[in-house]
Amino acid sequence: MQTCQEIKNKEVWERFFDGVQEKTFLQSWNWGEFWQKMGSASGGKIWRLGVYDNEGSPTSFIMAVKIAARRGTFLLVQHNVGISEVLLNKLKEIAKEEKCSFIRMAPLLERTEENEKMFKDLGFVDSPMHASAYEATWKLDITPPEEELLANMRKTTRYLIRQAEKNSDITIQKSADFADAETYLKLNREVAQRQKFAPFSDNFIKNEFEVFSGDNQAMWFFGKYKGEAVAGALVIFWSGIGFYHQAASLSKYAKFSIPYLLQWEAIKEAKRRGCKLYDFWGYVDPKAGPKHPWAGPTLFKMGFGGRAYEYIKTQDLPLSKKYWLTYIFEKLRKIRRGL
Repeated sequence: MQTCQEIKNKEVWERFFDGVQEKTFLQSWNWGEFWQKMGSASGGKIWRLGVYDNEGSPTSFIMAVKIAARRGTFLLVQHNVGISEVLLNKLKEIAKEEKCSFIRMAPLLERTEENEKMFKDLGFVDSPMHASAYEATWKLDITPPEEELLANMRKTTRYLIRQAEKNSDITIQKSADFADAETYLKLNREVAQRQKFAPFSDNFIKNEFEVFSGDNQAMWFFGKYKGEAVAGALVIFWSGIGFYHQAASLSKYAKFSIPYLLQWEAIKEAKRRGCKLYDFWGYVDPKAGPKHPWAGPTLFKMGFGGRAYEYIKTQDLPLSKKYWLTYIFEKLRKIRRGL
């Protein structure tokens, strides 16, 4: 008989995920610490849950976060690798206690009819919005030598990296200094204003860096032209994977191809840290959706080599009639954003 219990030991949590193939840092212990630090958005309430079989061996771990938003209060589970009846019952119990109107789940399960049917049979419906996490991504195996990685890139990508390397006005700076958050945030604000989108808040990005850098799991990368930071990225290194999570660059310097060299330096840093995969964080098929806001960034990522991974869409489990008000609100917002 399976049992579900709360996990309070960081080492136990991290060790479990060391043996999991499909994973992202949204399942890491530190992502829970991040949510607790965010406080006002989640009330600081998180639950790290583990399911054990009748022999006491762990079968699945997930983290749930209480989100209290204007559009509704719900439990958020990001990038879990499965679901079971015992786990779902525990989540329902927590949701009832916390007065949540639904449970939102973004599973890392392959987009197959079988997996989609499993969630439908449990009462889930397709969410109108993705859960602040990708439903598809582009990943690169970085175990081959650097020269082989370069050879496997798109010819144009490789050429632009080489050209940027030759330009003495271009430098790439790596930093683990919290103070450099301000340099990144300035870039982020400029890009958000130009492209007319709502970026992650300054507080979100600062807290993310602070929590992960405490365990040497986060690094800033800045592409500079004549000493001025014109491109930046926040890369998370966790459980053998490098994650390209935040990025911004100024369009007036686009002709220098600085983001290409920055990305290559981030990939090499992931290799130095012993990572086997590099996750470019987010993908849409640029042929199927050429006007999608992510189509351009996806083409950029694809140039480095690798392949697409597609997971089932974000799932919602309605627990009260209030959910449908949230559903309508988010559906309209999605249409407005062209997603």
